[in-house]
Amino acid sequence: METARPSPLRSLFEILRPLLAGPIRVIEGVGAYSLLLARAFNLPRDLSPKLYLRNTLTQMVQVGIDSIPIVALATAFSGGVVVVQAIYQLENPLLPATLVGTFAEQSILLELGTLVTAFVLCGRVGARIAAELGTMRVKEQIDALEAMGINSLSYLVVPRVVAGILMFPLLYVVASTVGMLSGLLVADASPALSAGLFWEGAREFFKVYDVVFGLVKSLVFGFAITSVACYTGYYAKGGAEGVGEATTRAAVLGCVCVLIADYVCAALLL
Repeated sequence: METARPSPLRSLFEILRPLLAGPIRVIEGVGAYSLLLARAFNLPRDLSPKLYLRNTLTQMVQVGIDSIPIVALATAFSGGVVVVQAIYQLENPLLPATLVGTFAEQSILLELGTLVTAFVLCGRVGARIAAELGTMRVKEQIDALEAMGINSLSYLVVPRVVAGILMFPLLYVVASTVGMLSGLLVADASPALSAGLFWEGAREFFKVYDVVFGLVKSLVFGFAITSVACYTGYYAKGGAEGVGEATTRAAVLGCVCVLIADYVCAALLL
């Protein structure tokens, strides 16, 4: 008795299944992430404003104020490196020395002030949020909140995302200021440049829109990093190993989302 032969379509599906597994997981993840945000921002009618406000203020301190030292350190060295590289590349008697200030101002305000800050905070803020929510998940504290009648998504996600949106622009201002000041110090210490020439070049091509663009990007990055971290932490499972995996995913996915958002913002706004 002859066995039935598999249809060509079924054979093709079996061949393509390993290749389709990755895109399918990405689509499922995007759908779960969108549903999480939709449910989180569907605030209950009987919410306690004082409870949410206190939680949001706490997150603003942890996300923003506590991150100022590491952001300032990272952007201080970044600003200095930008000036050193600009001096090296513009060592030409036909090029004015003021171009160093112009190059540094454009690089810091448009890119480094936001991107370096975002990468630093992916590891500090994103990983911390994912670890917090992941620990609450594996210890069943989130289930306890649900049993008490509290919308755990709104209570845990909304304050963290709002804190990220509000505090990342502040961190951008700090990062840009520190980066420009460190660039000024490096320029003043260089024999090929002076502080006056550096500021002259920075002011010559300065545009207010550069700062506005940086603030818009910081808002987008703040939302992306905190919301992705909340997603990975909220759905963590598997005990301590699962929390560690969620923390790693939060940092990696946060960096990927920042890079994608950086390109989209540049393509749409510049």
